[in-house]
Amino acid sequence: MSDRFDCKNCDESLYGRKYIQELFYEDRHYHEHCFRCFRCERSLADEPFTNQDEGLVCSDCYCNEFSSKCVACDKIVMPGSRMLEYGGSTWHEDCFMCHGCEKPIGAEAFIPDKNNYYCVPCYEGRVAPQCSHCKKALTKGGVTYKDEVWHKECFLCTGCKIPLAGQPFTSEGGCPYCVKCFSSLYAKKCAGCNTAITGFGDGKYVSFEDRQWHQPCFKCSRCSVSLVGSGFFPDRDQILCTDCNNDD
Repeated sequence: MSDRFDCKNCDESLYGRKYIQELFYEDRHYHEHCFRCFRCERSLADEPFTNQDEGLVCSDCYCNEFSSKCVACDKIVMPGSRMLEYGGSTWHEDCFMCHGCEKPIGAEAFIPDKNNYYCVPCYEGRVAPQCSHCKKALTKGGVTYKDEVWHKECFLCTGCKIPLAGQPFTSEGGCPYCVKCFSSLYAKKCAGCNTAITGFGDGKYVSFEDRQWHQPCFKCSRCSVSLVGSGFFPDRDQILCTDCNNDD
């Protein structure tokens, strides 16, 4: 007895019937009217198709279910077509447009800003903040100070012009200064060691009348005991602890 020769779709015998053989899968045969997309029922006799677990699927149904849609035109991005993917979204390459000049960005570099995308020239000319020093576009990094921005290499000490990015600095009259320049030009001098009180590092200090001391320097002029947090007595240019003052 010969093997059965049945339609893959309806399981009826194909003997004496017109059938179509699927070229890409062996031992599968169909009645002509059974060779259809299992989703939309269109004939696949002259159409491209693929095979899913449930059966054969035409290219349109496959794309509608499995292919991405372009977020710009809302049309299917066909498999094999030129496209761009970014941030979980997909565009046809020609639909990925600069928000500024409205020209396709294609495969060129671009810069996202909020929900828009810009080519580099448009971003630098229309969107990017301007460096307060050189007035050129600041596209990455930089320094923000007093609500203004600088390139790192443009943020300089007003006095000696060394770069201040990544370095401790302070200001005088709204202008930034490095520690050395501020100390020599503006800082008050400690009455104990006669060096600048800058406020950097262990910058706590004690002020009394018209004199200031670093906290470690604020000590009794005679016995050198620390006077920080303790009572003290001024004696002309000296400051004395309670014990030394009582000895007098």
